[in-house]
Amino acid sequence: MIFTKDMTIAEMITANPDVVPILLNAGMHCIGCPSAMGETIEEAAMVHGIDADMLLEDINELLK
Repeated sequence: MIFTKDMTIAEMITANPDVVPILLNAGMHCIGCPSAMGETIEEAAMVHGIDADMLLEDINELLK
């Protein structure tokens, strides 16, 4: 599965729970917070000052 910027954090975790440590290592500790249900990875990255494209590139490469 390829992860995209319009996916919510919850969708990503449901699709592949192995994404959790990658997000945590990137500084995104919002895994269990309510906003993870409706916030896209792009929105979460922006809030955390992370480049969403680079993060998704890393995620998609690591989870091949």
